[in-house]
Amino acid sequence: MLKIKNLIKSYDGKTNAVNNVSFEINSGEIFGFIGHNGAGKTTTIKCVVGLLPFEKGEIEINGISVKKNPLEAKCQMVYIPDNPDLYDALTGIQFLNFICDIYAIAKDVRNEEIKKYADMFEITKNLGDAISSYSHGMKQKLALISAFIRHPKLLILDEPFVGLDPKAMHLVKELMKEMCQEGNSVFFSTHVLDVAEKLCDRIAIISHGELKAYGTMEEVKGEESLEEVFLELEDRGE
Repeated sequence: MLKIKNLIKSYDGKTNAVNNVSFEINSGEIFGFIGHNGAGKTTTIKCVVGLLPFEKGEIEINGISVKKNPLEAKCQMVYIPDNPDLYDALTGIQFLNFICDIYAIAKDVRNEEIKKYADMFEITKNLGDAISSYSHGMKQKLALISAFIRHPKLLILDEPFVGLDPKAMHLVKELMKEMCQEGNSVFFSTHVLDVAEKLCDRIAIISHGELKAYGTMEEVKGEESLEEVFLELEDRGE
């Protein structure tokens, strides 16, 4: 579903923020991307979704090159950043209809999907309010609804649990599992290591722009906890 090969990204032409990173995400897989602040997680993700150019390497989404066919590649996935910028002047329902218009989702289908997910996230009563009145958590829920109603082949989330209450966190995890049961894939970065340990099929750990561990949860952590493995890598400066 997602293939990253020898990715190199530099902001200043001297130091690589992402240095020769390679990994793959399979269909039907929840994949966790783990690292400290500034490790290269968000830079990698922004290269994948087409927000940043990159010097070397290749990225393919569902077999489509991000460099050669950027628009077609973007149609395969949905990206929700850690702090989504929404249109504050719109109401929640106007924003969701705007997204549905862009992706040509039929009105009968969108109405059913919007109701389904708005009820799940318990913001149905707020859809008529301006987004400017929403809390950070409500904005995060609205952004997630706009993603799930599109049923993407690949869902990419940067720190998706920030600002969510425990009930919403549980719901997002269950929806991620449902997506993968349908043959789609989820790629998300997180600092919440216990969530990653319980949720992910495979993970990659990045530090100072370089991949330090990659594989199934069992392959990466062995008999230790994911937190112990991560801290050991950090202590060794790897």
